[in-house]
Amino acid sequence: MATVRRREYDEDDVRVRPGRGSRPRTRIRPRHADSAGGFVVGVDRGRYTCVLDEGGTVTAMRAREMGRKSVVVGDRVAMVGDLSGAAGSLARIVRIEPRRSVLRRTADDDDNTERVIVANADQLVIVSSLQDPPPRTGFIDRCLVAAYDADIEPLLCLTKADLPAADEARAELLDYYADLDLPRVDTRPDRPLTELVDRLAGQLSVLVGHSGVGKSTLVNRLVPGADRAVGVVSAIGKGRHTSTSAVVLPLAGGDGWLVDTPGVRSFGLAHVSAESLLSGFPDLAEGAAECPSGCSHDPDALDCGLDALVAAGRASARRLASYRRLLASRSGAEW
Repeated sequence: MATVRRREYDEDDVRVRPGRGSRPRTRIRPRHADSAGGFVVGVDRGRYTCVLDEGGTVTAMRAREMGRKSVVVGDRVAMVGDLSGAAGSLARIVRIEPRRSVLRRTADDDDNTERVIVANADQLVIVSSLQDPPPRTGFIDRCLVAAYDADIEPLLCLTKADLPAADEARAELLDYYADLDLPRVDTRPDRPLTELVDRLAGQLSVLVGHSGVGKSTLVNRLVPGADRAVGVVSAIGKGRHTSTSAVVLPLAGGDGWLVDTPGVRSFGLAHVSAESLLSGFPDLAEGAAECPSGCSHDPDALDCGLDALVAAGRASARRLASYRRLLASRSGAEW
């Protein structure tokens, strides 16, 4: 009688039935050589309005391969799919081009969640009314810090220059920023915006400002047909929010773009390092060279070069106080 040998098995004999959706994955991504370039001008609930480099406007969504990469207004993107721009058509954003600049803010100084306002901006236009509501230097200082941190040129735009107390408010504001080479323009409803238009030409400019300062009114004058909602100032001197989302608008004549942002009541700087915060006060920065190593620059710091700079009359005590308030707000301290 023949002897039956027991067979020895190895891993080659094991067969595993592939499950559903088990298609082999690859790290190789399509190059999309036939993609079209464009510029994001609006974002709304996962849909992106883009202006094509070759002309025309399309609606797009993020391609799956983009993962969690966020797309913001101002982004230069590559798109494939339906680029006809017809009603109901949808293109796909497959790539974000490297950003030249990124303007960010946080909700508060102790909130580390960054909010990207716009990409690739050239200029930050800080809109402040001279009256009703009055200028707020603390807010302007914050905007300047954010602009310098993002390597964006700031421009101070003063509105409501026709009101009775405007001259006095302007003089006080200009005295506060006397040590800065800060460009500015004045606007009033009864005069053309010629100087402001000249400064916006050929630029991607971002308008920021407290609600009620006249930002939407400016946009409607600069971009006829924009129809940005215009609000009023309440009895307690605070404006009502009128713009609800950032949007890129073409300037009249096609020479430049304007980003209108929602009115903000805070401009958090939690994302800005202590070093960059001081860079936002160039009139004080030279004093840091005389500070001892590891100087905190707070009011109790020994031999702080910033105090020496002010004592020598080479910087403003009010500017130093503003810097220290911002520094304290980032750390949660109270000075």
